[in-house]
Amino acid sequence: MSTPLDSTPLDKVIEDALVERELAFDKPEPGKFLVVLPGVKKQQTNCWLIVSKHALIVEAFVCRRPDEAFEEVYRYLLRRNARLYGVHYTIDKAGDIYLLGRVGLEAVTADELDRLLGQVLEAADGDFNTLLEIGFATAIRREWDWRTSRGESLANLKAFEHLLTPSQRGRVSEDSES
Repeated sequence: MSTPLDSTPLDKVIEDALVERELAFDKPEPGKFLVVLPGVKKQQTNCWLIVSKHALIVEAFVCRRPDEAFEEVYRYLLRRNARLYGVHYTIDKAGDIYLLGRVGLEAVTADELDRLLGQVLEAADGDFNTLLEIGFATAIRREWDWRTSRGESLANLKAFEHLLTPSQRGRVSEDSES
């Protein structure tokens, strides 16, 4: 049986940094923090900070498994990995997309947490629409048609208007004239 990790000093560093940066978080048990990072394109990104025996693990869900163009999505993620700091894109067994990182415990400071969480937010929020465009274009078009046919709001789909087919674009023009 392993002895519980005494994460108390590191927990204080993490908690103080999150409070100072006014980030919402839950601490379900010692050494585990679920941080809510507010976004623009992706409304929020939930990010786990988990203190393990030798490292702080950073893990954030980005989006579910793409419906289509898997190779293109994964190629994008692999290329993007080369420009990320402290985290990298990965997929789980289901193909869902995550950001994952490990930092040695001795390197965990308020400034380092700020850099890591900033990178998670920049990547998850900044890449979100691109991932949706590549991996969910057909679903976006279907959703656009469904909302249009029912007179529903298209506000959160406007960023994807360039994905519309010519016939969908014509219907948008007709709708905007009335």
